[in-house]
Amino acid sequence: MVKQSFSHVAHWVFDLDNTLYPPSARLFDQIEAKMIAYMVETLGIKSDAANTLRGDYWRNHGTTLAGLMTHHGIDPDPFLLAVHDVTLDHLEPDPLLAAHIRALPGRKIVYTNGSAPYAERVLAARGLSGLFEGIYGVEHANYRPKPERSAFERVFALADIDTTCAAMFEDDPRNLAAPHAMGMRTVHVAPEAHQGDHIHHHTVDLTEFLGQLR
Repeated sequence: MVKQSFSHVAHWVFDLDNTLYPPSARLFDQIEAKMIAYMVETLGIKSDAANTLRGDYWRNHGTTLAGLMTHHGIDPDPFLLAVHDVTLDHLEPDPLLAAHIRALPGRKIVYTNGSAPYAERVLAARGLSGLFEGIYGVEHANYRPKPERSAFERVFALADIDTTCAAMFEDDPRNLAAPHAMGMRTVHVAPEAHQGDHIHHHTVDLTEFLGQLR
């Protein structure tokens, strides 16, 4: 039944963080610490206040970066460079995931709210380099973040994605609302399911889920 639900799909869109690697890798612990340090230095505030703002901006603007650009006018490129300067030594290649992605029919892209250079590093660490026709970061959406529909529209136009025959894999349920509205098949990849009409499928294990589509 799962395989039949994707019989029409020719374009495959994958989020990066906590989607193409497991949340247990805890990369965001490093990224969040870098965000806090950057905000302390740039805004001249204490760590606790920076952490509170970081969470508030993520919830209200889609990303911390979007909030910082809106309320403080920060330059996004130095921020993205700083917060993604993290170690990936503990990420392990997943040959089975790579094989399942390679076997998907049609075009495949990565679309992340992080930066494309960071995504390329993560993909290399996971043994997933060379499997995607394009790697798109928030910079390709003019720094507007998922879940904004305009961000999806900009990236999908650049990547030539036909949303009527496309699927989106994403760990943040907010970021599946616009793809669903655009006609995509949606898959929530996360330890816990989230109820919502905009979510067609849920899986705790992307590798296992993609194996059902072969």
